[in-house]
Amino acid sequence: MCNLYSQARSQDEIRRTFAVDRDETGNLPPLPGIFPDQMAPAVHAVAGERVLTMMRWGFPPPKAGTQPVTNVRNVASPYWRPWLKPAHRCLVPVTSFSEYADTKPRKTPVWFALDGSRPLFAFAGIWRPWTGMRGPKRDEPVPEEHRLFSFLTTEANGVVGPVHPKAMPVLLTTADEWRTWLEAPADEALRLQRPLPDEMMAEVARGPRQDGI
Repeated sequence: MCNLYSQARSQDEIRRTFAVDRDETGNLPPLPGIFPDQMAPAVHAVAGERVLTMMRWGFPPPKAGTQPVTNVRNVASPYWRPWLKPAHRCLVPVTSFSEYADTKPRKTPVWFALDGSRPLFAFAGIWRPWTGMRGPKRDEPVPEEHRLFSFLTTEANGVVGPVHPKAMPVLLTTADEWRTWLEAPADEALRLQRPLPDEMMAEVARGPRQDGI
């Protein structure tokens, strides 16, 4: 499951690419390594406008869980159903994402993107408000109201599968797909939960911190 991704493009390019009407992120630098429980930009719809804002990665877990849920596969679960409505869907801007190859003595991060130039695309995200203690382990958790996001996964395609056969994120690459995900009824939007065709993406790097190139 994807627990590391990169957003290496400028704030202005994110605004233009995703037709953002309002930007609430302040000064947003490129983020070459985004991990669970960190803040990252997301685009959601508010009263007909697309709003770019910062959210924290990871939904609160079901009662039996202890860790934030970063990836969502089973959208038929009653736990996820309330957050699949248009008001709680979002686009998560991405330039590359990482899965770990099972190498010895250590696992190797493998980076995937649409191509070697790492253009922007989006994960199909969902978000919710939540009040409580959250924050990366290396920082002091913050007891406040958070906006939390996660994103959908699907079966792996032929590019990701050799590294991580269980699943891959749902990648949205066109303006029509972004509009459908943000605005369409759930049954229509969830048709986007499918692997990206192999020819539309590539492995672009192996090893740590090469994702920001």
